[in-house]
Amino acid sequence: MADTQRPSLPVTLDDVKAAAMIIAGQVERTPFRHSKTLSDITGAEVWVKFENHQYTAAFKERGALNRLSSLSDEQKKAGVIAASAGNHSQGVAYHAKRLGIPATIVMPETTPFTKVEQTRSHGCRVLLKGLNFDEAKAEAYNVQQREGLTFIHPFDDPHIIAGQGTVALEMLEDKPDLDMLVIPIGGGGLIAGSAVAARGINPEISVIGVESAMYPAMRQELAGESVHVGGSTIAEGIAVKDVGRMPLEIVRQLVDDIVLVEEAHLERAITLYAEVEKTIAEGAGAAGLAALLAHPARFSGHKVGVVLCGGNIDTRLLASVLTRALVRENRLARIRIIGDDRPGLLALVSKIIGDAGANIMEVAHNRIALDVPAKGAEFDILIETRDSQHTQEVVEALTMAGYPPRSM
Repeated sequence: MADTQRPSLPVTLDDVKAAAMIIAGQVERTPFRHSKTLSDITGAEVWVKFENHQYTAAFKERGALNRLSSLSDEQKKAGVIAASAGNHSQGVAYHAKRLGIPATIVMPETTPFTKVEQTRSHGCRVLLKGLNFDEAKAEAYNVQQREGLTFIHPFDDPHIIAGQGTVALEMLEDKPDLDMLVIPIGGGGLIAGSAVAARGINPEISVIGVESAMYPAMRQELAGESVHVGGSTIAEGIAVKDVGRMPLEIVRQLVDDIVLVEEAHLERAITLYAEVEKTIAEGAGAAGLAALLAHPARFSGHKVGVVLCGGNIDTRLLASVLTRALVRENRLARIRIIGDDRPGLLALVSKIIGDAGANIMEVAHNRIALDVPAKGAEFDILIETRDSQHTQEVVEALTMAGYPPRSM
């Protein structure tokens, strides 16, 4: 168990409690609920903190509001600046508008248009600069110096960390006998604040971090390794190369372990949130549940608090994830049938599939494939079934009728 007695922590439990008083009534006290179904699936007693219920659909509001509230009158009048293409930008922009503070957000030029417009809708100035976050951040520092603004860092700031720690504070107020928290790690603000709060309240509680397998920056830093990250992950909210120095020190002292999750587990977690909890999670938001799916033995039998930290996922990406889940579960299956090219064949095959209780989603008819007889035809058929067993029943029905399909 990590040592909780070291005096060098840049954020304390009192800081988190003070942040909770500052943000009370200005951010949602989000639901914290037991999920029987997710508990049955994972083997742990799972409690979910629904931070996707915040106005901007992510926990980032907490730290942003706490930091904005700490500004002097002169700083508020001059304005603030942040660099982000994600949830931090929206949290800063939304609460800056509420508090009457001029805000500038620098976003990479590659930021999707919808995110740019969502950020602008909060009344801030949006500057598009650079091809990635590092270039946008460099521009933000330039503008800060030129215009005398205050930079609002997304994670490497004690007020930000304390604000994010209110998530864990609320979890333990609602469920004091939790013995484990599972927290996603990007730059480290959320897990640092949560660890300070949780271990301050209960020194015996276990705090586990979760990183994308493609972006294990915090884990590599803790091991004294060079940071090597990269790749296209669905959890872009935690796809961070440079973790915060303050969060790193807090994690080093208070966090018990960091586990990694692959893309398939992230996709399954997003799907389970949609199907079981009827709620939307972005990739980073689903990382905690993904950890329970990827490492069941690590969490089985524990009372686990999981933070669903954000729900801002592109609808096309969400549709793709849910469709891919159907394919993994064999509820969508593509089969190929070769038969004589004669009138009524497709109708006959369709009737067999329909009588077996399956639904035809797509049909592709090919007469010129060289591996098909000159008088034959090839059909690629996408079918929807109840489950893998039902798919097998459809295959058997076609085979018995003389049209054995091949899986695609």
